[in-house]
Amino acid sequence: MITKIEEPHKKNDILKILHPFVREWFLNKFGEFSLPQLYGVMEIHNRNNILVSAPTGSTKTLTAFLAILNELVTLDVEGKLEDKIYAVYVSPLKALSRDVEVNLTTPLGEINGIAKKYGKKLSIRIGLRTGDTSASERAKMSRKPVHLLVSTPESLALVITSPKFREYMRDIRYCIVDEIHALAENKRGVHLSLSIERLRELTGEDFCRIGLSATVSPLDEIAKYLVGNGNSCKIADVQFVKKMDLKVLSPVKDLINTSYEEQSRETYELIDNLVQEHKTTLIFTNTRAATERVVHHLKEKFPKKYSDNIGAHHGSLSKEKRLDIENKLREGKLKVVVCSTSLELGIDIGYIDLVILLGSPKSVARCLQRIGRSGHKLHETAKGRIIVLDRDDLIECSVMLKSAIEKKIDTIHIPRNCLDVLAQQIYGIAIADMIHYDDLFKLIKRSYCYKGLEKSDFDSVLDYLAGEFTSLEDRHVYAKIWRDKETGMIGRRGKLSRIIYMTNIGTIPDETHVTVKIGEQIIGHIDEGFLERLKSRDVFVLGGERYEFQFARGMVAQVKSSANRPPTIPSWFSEMLPLSYDLGAEIGRFRRLMEEKFLKRRNKKEIIDFIDEYLYVDRNSAEAIYRYFNEMFLYVKEIPNDKKIVIEHYSAYNKKFVVFHTLYGRRVNDVLSRATAYLVGLLGKRDVELGINDNGFYIASENNMQAKRAFDSLKSKDLDKIMEIALEKTEVLRRRFRHCAGRSLMILREYKGRRKRVGRQQVSSMLLISAVRRISNDFSILKEARREVLEDLMDIEHAREIIKKVENGEIKIKEIDTKVPSPFAFNLVLQGYVDVFKVEDRMEFLKRMHQLVLAKIGMTEKLEV
Repeated sequence: MITKIEEPHKKNDILKILHPFVREWFLNKFGEFSLPQLYGVMEIHNRNNILVSAPTGSTKTLTAFLAILNELVTLDVEGKLEDKIYAVYVSPLKALSRDVEVNLTTPLGEINGIAKKYGKKLSIRIGLRTGDTSASERAKMSRKPVHLLVSTPESLALVITSPKFREYMRDIRYCIVDEIHALAENKRGVHLSLSIERLRELTGEDFCRIGLSATVSPLDEIAKYLVGNGNSCKIADVQFVKKMDLKVLSPVKDLINTSYEEQSRETYELIDNLVQEHKTTLIFTNTRAATERVVHHLKEKFPKKYSDNIGAHHGSLSKEKRLDIENKLREGKLKVVVCSTSLELGIDIGYIDLVILLGSPKSVARCLQRIGRSGHKLHETAKGRIIVLDRDDLIECSVMLKSAIEKKIDTIHIPRNCLDVLAQQIYGIAIADMIHYDDLFKLIKRSYCYKGLEKSDFDSVLDYLAGEFTSLEDRHVYAKIWRDKETGMIGRRGKLSRIIYMTNIGTIPDETHVTVKIGEQIIGHIDEGFLERLKSRDVFVLGGERYEFQFARGMVAQVKSSANRPPTIPSWFSEMLPLSYDLGAEIGRFRRLMEEKFLKRRNKKEIIDFIDEYLYVDRNSAEAIYRYFNEMFLYVKEIPNDKKIVIEHYSAYNKKFVVFHTLYGRRVNDVLSRATAYLVGLLGKRDVELGINDNGFYIASENNMQAKRAFDSLKSKDLDKIMEIALEKTEVLRRRFRHCAGRSLMILREYKGRRKRVGRQQVSSMLLISAVRRISNDFSILKEARREVLEDLMDIEHAREIIKKVENGEIKIKEIDTKVPSPFAFNLVLQGYVDVFKVEDRMEFLKRMHQLVLAKIGMTEKLEV
């Protein structure tokens, strides 16, 4: 049962349970308990499962550890502390684990100092076990165990498979999962949930599970994920701790009639002014390339202000470089750091008094997480400024800010029934010990991620692992476990099984750049996520030239030069974060309210007053939003919204475009666009060009298309089947199959000390996918690759919901014809040409389209009603 803790505990009650040494240390150091501590410490002391949700920098970590340290100190002083692991702490980042080890060692040293005054000496050991831990450290730990183990999900799975460590972990009393929201939404979290259930199997009884989370929704789901099926959990939702100072800023008065040079100059001047007004600023961009670009421009435009006091931080940098930036930040040596997503989580980076977001972070939770990095102390105000660069961004960020202030957080997506992770973990379980079929199924079903696992899927994974498909041996896929169907027992097979498991564990796939070639000539590199979007005959731009994609083999994409055809795919597509479905729905709602005002013929002042009242924006922004909607309404008399999809037809560049205004985020639009394009292809017997973004998608062809008819014939009950066929020969399915085959150990990344390059893995997986299709189109790992694409990468669930709403009339469809694309279609249409244009030409293109629309509606630049 999941229950919410309504009232915090009393300070004196908590002080009473603390050992005198811990109490003295705490009162000297802090004096008062923070709100999360008043809610959480007593519950953990009483061994109740608990999820603590509070903003960044609100002492969640100490909340989790205080009762545990207290217990260890008490046992140590009484001479009852044994050589075994009492608590395990898991975090998604090695850097976070390093932080925690440091942040625990210091308090322990201070408590030990107090103990010495009373003639006692503490001997509590804390140890870090991650991929970076040296062999000598690991050996030392297995000789003499630590009492508190700090780890990552992958290392936890390794230690519960290791014979020596298993013995030390049989009496674990506490398991802490930090930044649980960042784990629960991907396959690392699925892997961890099974590891925790394996730990429970090892201990024979449940231990106290503690989840630490930033702002996330719904908390009930995260609590169920933490404790597994059938266990109770208390939730401490401490969301009202931090004050927030948030603003959306536009660098220029008019986001569409401004030259690129002016917008760029004003943007960097705005950034510089904000940075100079504050001690330390953290700037978030949404891509690694943008991170490097911002650092470069700031140094170039303001050489006297930025040199050694600015740094970039992102995942492509070496570990040493990232550590150096983190340390300099902590020491206060940097004025500004620009990063992509790498500093979102709670690594200790010292004092930040301003966070700037360049462009929309695409979800309310991510917005709060990033801005929460400022004022990273309990009672400080979190200060954030979001700089918007176009009109869609302005509306998106304004609505996001409203949702953030009103605490409307996006729903988290927890992957379910991942068969590749299941295969890896079953292999680990079999290596550790023999187990009965029924006990294994029971263990797996305890995990919240496998609550709905069907026996047939479980059996098919066991069949693969037990080597039932002998034809796979031709592709070097051998049996990994034995299974006695009479006794029901399962165990490991092969002398090398432990080594294979230890060297291939984990869920993060090896990623690398794809080499683009014409024949043998190397043209350049694209990233793998971009290749997933390509189909044969797609045109893209690389190094300023256009190329037509032919096919990919391994990590090589073969292309031919394509000077005449415009690009069909924007090259920056793969790096972009998708808009959350919930935020899309809120923007759709705002659009509907705006349309109502125009339909009721409200005047400009009334509408601007409504914008002021509804959103948290300045006068400039309110004016810009009004103008944008006014142009759209006057031009086509329709504003697409959460209850209306507008389908827009227009022709340009000898092509016919059909634009679907579906503001549901890119994950949903990916499904809707591929399904519609597939049906258009069926009706017209030809391939079509596709473009998608968060606000909609377009289908284009040189011939007439029956796009509306195709969309109308899309039925919710047939969607899974249509998408399965539509995905069948795509790059995205091939690549994801490689990832799943790697996780399920069909393809070994490392074998007998030799590492298999990603290119070889991809070639193996392409041969393998043909082999498994010959066995069955529903082979467990192929089935998983499809599920991952449709449920995790895309969002088929919400796409199905949209189609259902169209079927039952909740969402209306309106068709319009335009000579010039409507204002809401500008950014979507621009994608088709985005690579041919330089940035400055893109802005000129938008400006020209804007002028054409204004001419059509007979308006002057003043745009008065």
